[in-house]
Amino acid sequence: MSLEIGFNEERYVKLLTELIGETKYLQDNPPRYVPEEDKAIKHLLEVLKPYTKENGGLLKVDHITYVEGRGNLIIEYENGVEKGTVTFIGSHLDVVPANPETWERDPFKLTIEGDKMYGRGTTDCLGHVAMITELFIQLAEKKPKLKRRVVAVFIAAEESTKIPGVGIDMLLKNGKLDHLMDGPAYWVDSADTHPCLGTASAAMWTLKCKGRLFHSGLPHKGVNSLELAMDAVTHIQKKFYEDFPPHASESEYMFVTPSTMKPTLVKGAEGSVNQIPPWTEIQGDIRLTPFYDIAECLRKVDGYVAELNKDISVLVSGSRGPCSKYDINIEEGHFKGELEMIWPGTPLKGIACKLDSDGHTALREATLSVLGECKPYSITGSLPLVGDMQAAGFDIQVCGYGHSSVYHGDNEYCSLSNMKNALKIFTHILNKFNK
Repeated sequence: MSLEIGFNEERYVKLLTELIGETKYLQDNPPRYVPEEDKAIKHLLEVLKPYTKENGGLLKVDHITYVEGRGNLIIEYENGVEKGTVTFIGSHLDVVPANPETWERDPFKLTIEGDKMYGRGTTDCLGHVAMITELFIQLAEKKPKLKRRVVAVFIAAEESTKIPGVGIDMLLKNGKLDHLMDGPAYWVDSADTHPCLGTASAAMWTLKCKGRLFHSGLPHKGVNSLELAMDAVTHIQKKFYEDFPPHASESEYMFVTPSTMKPTLVKGAEGSVNQIPPWTEIQGDIRLTPFYDIAECLRKVDGYVAELNKDISVLVSGSRGPCSKYDINIEEGHFKGELEMIWPGTPLKGIACKLDSDGHTALREATLSVLGECKPYSITGSLPLVGDMQAAGFDIQVCGYGHSSVYHGDNEYCSLSNMKNALKIFTHILNKFNK
């Protein structure tokens, strides 16, 4: 018998209203914003309470906390099944910060205008959390006999890894997810309703450039760290794109862009306009398609920097004028520019989803059945631990039903119709694995 799951719109909107109402305390950008994910979990526990095993229901609910106030939540619909799972994982309880002054609506309150539901976290990712919770409530109400366990994993600390040991990294480390390897795991944290085939590895970098402070009227006696930074980044980027060009598999996976290395922020020594700056820092990121190894990439970039420090003349001397040099011998002594590459945090490993797995086939068929079309894509955005989980044996498939156009932006919203379609797609997947 085919499983039929409806959509209790009133219940969904009520839960999402409560979750968005907590987002002021779910903002994640330490040290200024440290989220308290348990403020969201309390609402989930309340709505799930009548259906838990403790109250005679079929849901096993496990609130797992490694840092006080910052919990994760695992929900299981077991129904007596010992082997085989379908897991919905990756939907997170924290959100990026929102500035009320730049929003047209209160970001910390759900505002409904037609099909659009505005508020921080609606697309990323509390709209998914509420939708998946609705799925489990309906399973608990209808009590279908399924051939696989159905599991949801809501995680903390997805938006920032500045505070380690909080979220899915600890669940994985402590074996809390090991029993989910015997079936597909759908990572529900992308957007635009169609399957996401791949994401990029990501590494943040800081290039410290040291020069020599001097009067700008005597530029031949200074080493201009700002010019050094610009030329060094240009050289490093050139080498990067030689070593990590567009990969043949990127077209198969429909990546929008190839691997990139780019500067995004600059800092410099405080001074006046008539001083040669003594130091400059350039910050940026690397987005590496999953067909390259991120650890090898970082080693390569470190090699580029070591090459420059060994022989700074690799950068064309005088390219910014006859008095702009990075290695000078003057009356006061010998001065040379120096570079240091720093890699803050831990790189994220990208993923190329398995296109021949049962989990992927089920997702594509369900999307086509519900939407009438299936348009898979890949992006060089990044997700935490998906590559590591795939390497450990999980069949990770990526999907999401918010809007990428408002990801992390002002006036974020999700569409009620998209969330209804998401529930239909997940129901179709469950039926696929119940045959």
